[in-house]
Amino acid sequence: MSGGVEWALHCCVVLTGMTEPVPAARLAEFHDVSPTYLAKQLQALSRAGLVRSVQGQAGGYVLTRAATEITVLDVVEAVDGREAAFTCTEIRQRGPFAATPEACTTPCPVARVMIEGDRAWRESLRATSIAELAGSVARNVGVDALPRAQAWIAQRA
Repeated sequence: MSGGVEWALHCCVVLTGMTEPVPAARLAEFHDVSPTYLAKQLQALSRAGLVRSVQGQAGGYVLTRAATEITVLDVVEAVDGREAAFTCTEIRQRGPFAATPEACTTPCPVARVMIEGDRAWRESLRATSIAELAGSVARNVGVDALPRAQAWIAQRA
């Protein structure tokens, strides 16, 4: 998973309480990350329909729907794509004791466990909304931290 996923998730959490668009540069400044790289993550979120870019002097990014309707998996897939984390290359059909293709009518145990793990991971991320993640952040760093961060961003936007 790319580092862009982490950055995108943090931005979505901050955007949960914002009433006005937040410029990418402001989000980058707040998180102390590269504005250019963060802009790419925000563009990926925009292409996926999770955030909307507002043009103009007071422009920036806003969530396109309630944070309760956006899942962590939505963000992961927007940034890193929908491809499975594991790709079976049928290694059991290689080497000195290679199985024949005819003998490989079902997924091998390695592929099966990796596919199950990927499915469980995606279900877990799908079950967590950005709103729930924001609540967890608030409980972890203090209930006033997110509103303070949002106020800091709003004052500079």
